[in-house]
Amino acid sequence: MFIETIGEFLPFWAPWIAVIVLAATLLSLALVRKIYPTKQWWLLMVPSVFLLVLSVKFPVLIRVVYATDILALIIVAFDFFSVAKAAKIRIERQMIRTASLGGTQNVEIVVENRNSRGQRLEIRDGLPPNITASPDSQKCYVASQQRLELSYTLKPNKRGSFPFEYIFLRLVSLFGFWFQEIKRPLPATLSVYPDMKQLAEYAVLAKTNRLSLIGVRKTRKLGQDNNFERLRDYTQDDNYKHIDWRSTARRNKLTVKQFQTDQSQRVVFLLDCGRLMTSEYRGLSLLDYALNSILMLSYVALQQKDSVGLLCFSDRIESYVPIHGGPSQMNRILHAGFDRFPSLRQTNFDQAFLHLSKHCRKRSLVVLVTSIIDDVTAAQITGYLSNLSGRHLPLLCLLRDRAVFDYADNPDMDPHVLYRSAAAAQLLTWRHQVIQRMHQAGVLQVDAFPDELTSPLVNEYLTVKAKHLL
Repeated sequence: MFIETIGEFLPFWAPWIAVIVLAATLLSLALVRKIYPTKQWWLLMVPSVFLLVLSVKFPVLIRVVYATDILALIIVAFDFFSVAKAAKIRIERQMIRTASLGGTQNVEIVVENRNSRGQRLEIRDGLPPNITASPDSQKCYVASQQRLELSYTLKPNKRGSFPFEYIFLRLVSLFGFWFQEIKRPLPATLSVYPDMKQLAEYAVLAKTNRLSLIGVRKTRKLGQDNNFERLRDYTQDDNYKHIDWRSTARRNKLTVKQFQTDQSQRVVFLLDCGRLMTSEYRGLSLLDYALNSILMLSYVALQQKDSVGLLCFSDRIESYVPIHGGPSQMNRILHAGFDRFPSLRQTNFDQAFLHLSKHCRKRSLVVLVTSIIDDVTAAQITGYLSNLSGRHLPLLCLLRDRAVFDYADNPDMDPHVLYRSAAAAQLLTWRHQVIQRMHQAGVLQVDAFPDELTSPLVNEYLTVKAKHLL
């Protein structure tokens, strides 16, 4: 009856004004509280607009329009005030601050609702670049005065230090017609280190005397090492003179004595972080492969009771770890190198070797890891490493470019391919001549592809140890 009375006194265009006033009022209130309509809000308006259009031609529908508008007003207004107060939504992130490259890590999100009513939420963490999450967002319902724990898995695709700054919340109304987005500051830092699985694999294989499975060969030692290390089971390659017959009789199993080499040697790594190390293979730069190999050899050397140091440089000295021994030295080297990345700057070998001469005066094995593509760089490296001979034992580790080797090994009668293969072959010939000159100057070399660098580098170190070259 009330609706009929209104319909008699209001003109046919009054419903249009009602809808406009309704939308303007709600949208103004939404802008004040920063609450915005969802797609469902617009779908609710479609029947009202449709009936308005029909009421122009069929005035009898004006009463239905009034009823629809009032019902929509009640539903939308009630749903608008069902959005909880954002200030009473507490949230925190719980995660370990370190991760391994390529590995996964669980992150816990704790949400607490201190409002007097429950709240529907959609939560998304503000992830730094090169880190992916599964799932990337989560929907949930948190009852009044309740806590809810959510979890997701993140996977870093690049090593380094990554800041987490925000968590994004979307508060959804009871019927889903309104939402409010919140950007909550929640700072944290995730340090992503190189994958250390190779170190654990080496430790297991070393204890079982099966290092040949990862390419580390057994080196014949010159002379006799008298420093006893441990007893272990006999293997087919062991010298029968090392059998401990008392332990064998007691265990009823062949047991040999294992001796360790001298423990007073020093190893320092010079890692080039300049433009020569920016080339990539299978998604990783030459610097990534070099760092993995350095970490592996550092672990091996520290297990041999040697002292290890690291110098990272490009056009300047980026980080330096003085030469020390002990278990904690591995952590220092790891922290100094995990956030080093190759840059397009020209490498300053002068500054690097000057820094080495000032801070490393005792005789050491100096391992320079780099790549060469031009005569100027090759001449600099040859000159500096040649001057080191006598005071130190220089070891040059050169990383090969697989693309150049593939071009040289796959010639074709097509002129473009043939010229490219000839240029690649000429570059490899020049590279071989540089290596020969360094060999004549008394510089040890390891020339390997980046993904095959670890085993030759460790083998060369073990050869130096076995021959007592230091």
